[in-house]
Amino acid sequence: MHQPKDKHGRPVTVGSRVRLLELSPRFLESLPADEIEDVRSMIGEVFEVDEIDQYGCAWVGKGWSIPEEGKYTGHSLALDANEMELVDDHTL
Repeated sequence: MHQPKDKHGRPVTVGSRVRLLELSPRFLESLPADEIEDVRSMIGEVFEVDEIDQYGCAWVGKGWSIPEEGKYTGHSLALDANEMELVDDHTL
């Protein structure tokens, strides 16, 4: 398994806190139209890395509750180095 790094080359591990910096337009365009805004809203937020996959991608996720519709929806994203920045409590 590869060790993922953030955009500055710093190692990222499970439990690391990362800021989602960007997502490729190609990825966003591949999503169903009704999901694009939810996923785009994740940009700029800080997430805890849930998993590192066999390709060395750091996975983060977010969920949304829609009580008026009785639904819950969520997204998990595999991030490349250029899409995340390691943060600590002083850079929030």
